[in-house]
Amino acid sequence: MDMQFITSVGLIVASFALYIGIAIFNRAKQTSDFYVASRGVPPIWNGMAIAGDWMSAASFIGMAGTVMIMGYDGLAYIMGWTGGYLLLTFLLAPQLRKYGRYTVPEFIGDRFDSHTARLIAALGTMVISFIYIVGQLSGAGVVLGRLFEIDTMVGTMIGVVIITIYATFGGMKGITWTQVAQFIVLIVAYLIPVIFMSLQITGNPLPWMSYGQVVGKIGELDRDLGITEFFVPFASSSKMQFIALMFCLMAGTAALPHVIVRFYTVSTMKAARWSGAWALMFICMLYLTAPAYAAFSRFILMTQVAGKAFTELPGWTKAWIDTGKLKLADLNADGILQWTEIKMSNDIVVMATPEIAELGVFVIGLVAAGAMAAALSTAGGLLIAISSSFAHDIYYRLINPKASEQKRLLIARLSIAVATVVAGIVALDPPGVITQIVAWAFSLASAGFFPVLFLGVWWKRANAQGAIAGMLTGLLISATYIILAKNFGVRLFGIADTGAGLVGAPISLIVMYVVSMMTPAPAQKLQEEVMDLRYPEQMTFKDGEVWLDEPAR
Repeated sequence: MDMQFITSVGLIVASFALYIGIAIFNRAKQTSDFYVASRGVPPIWNGMAIAGDWMSAASFIGMAGTVMIMGYDGLAYIMGWTGGYLLLTFLLAPQLRKYGRYTVPEFIGDRFDSHTARLIAALGTMVISFIYIVGQLSGAGVVLGRLFEIDTMVGTMIGVVIITIYATFGGMKGITWTQVAQFIVLIVAYLIPVIFMSLQITGNPLPWMSYGQVVGKIGELDRDLGITEFFVPFASSSKMQFIALMFCLMAGTAALPHVIVRFYTVSTMKAARWSGAWALMFICMLYLTAPAYAAFSRFILMTQVAGKAFTELPGWTKAWIDTGKLKLADLNADGILQWTEIKMSNDIVVMATPEIAELGVFVIGLVAAGAMAAALSTAGGLLIAISSSFAHDIYYRLINPKASEQKRLLIARLSIAVATVVAGIVALDPPGVITQIVAWAFSLASAGFFPVLFLGVWWKRANAQGAIAGMLTGLLISATYIILAKNFGVRLFGIADTGAGLVGAPISLIVMYVVSMMTPAPAQKLQEEVMDLRYPEQMTFKDGEVWLDEPAR
């Protein structure tokens, strides 16, 4: 048992204890605590919780690795995810908050006055969140597997146990404050290694200012090796796939139920807008750093690892080879490790780089704790989305409207436990790398939910028949395309499985419009509710006029 192991385990166990302690202290006592934290979270803390919720294992573990391996083409993830928050903040979040419901399916069900639409939205939320959480548990397995030098599958199951404990106790109230703590842990853990690497390579502690010169040097190395330069656009995918992926991540971000529900936890529309602004600022702290992380990691691998004799490779290589995420092969039998003989999974770049750069046991342990925080924070939000969709939208609103508070809370907690275990079993043998699995969830959300939310908020003529047809069309087309593209190599206009949302979303939008226009208009009351969403909370649209509300005395 070495110092590295003891330090990493100590930091992770301490962070686990903190999360569970926060969840117990903020234990949900009623359903409004469990679903929306009693709508009492201040905007800046909600922004931090949104950032923690948002920055998943895909962002923390996978994004820099994706950019390192894909180069320019990996930037679609950064641009898409960041742009999605602008869409959400300006087009949907304040209006959904004013409508005043607990969940996205509840908004859809009440906005269109349809239990069928509510049921489809609830099932869609559960499927999308389930796919997303498989990626998070897979990330937790990578971290714990490497740390304890155990099989990734065992690491995944340890993650399942931890998430189940703190998510079932706290509900949204506990998860909110847990996510605040997790954001602080993960952003510190992400920034420190990059700052050290920047100092080590360029002598400048500001990686955002210094990594440009490193990219230039990488280009020279690529040219010497005769491979495609790191920063050449569309070298690993087509321009159409780049656009499709960026669209899916952008529209999917604006429509993901577990993201939207965070805006229900504040008290007003204004607070919802400020929550989005704070969240964007916190998220950019990581997203603007990821390209620098990728450049430094690639440069260190190309200059300090490639070119060494196989007999002189450092000890960390064996540990990562044992996880199955790193492959080194002496293809030309010269005894020297060449750059082209290194096969590294996107998912281990962030975790392995501190070891490769020899940044010390504390930094390596801190990154492990940050990676776990990222996986757990997003998993917690996803579990609340699954739980609320089943316990609130299906069980309470459709099956047993007379259920007591205690019974509803019990059902919500049981649904979290079941969802976590089932997702953990699927994550034992994940169907793709983390960023790929997450991209599928975004494709489904962008095609299944974005059109219905956008038209539901901004087009009063949209009706229940159109919403049902649009959601079903978007979900079915994007899911079918993912299966065909992944398993049978289908490529419509060069679009891969991760860009399936661009195929489904336009069709969903058109179907919803056409079906709405071919069927009766919604009731006048529903149309006035949609018009009312366009005005600040102090104003009400009624009987064709805008009324200024009396201030509370």
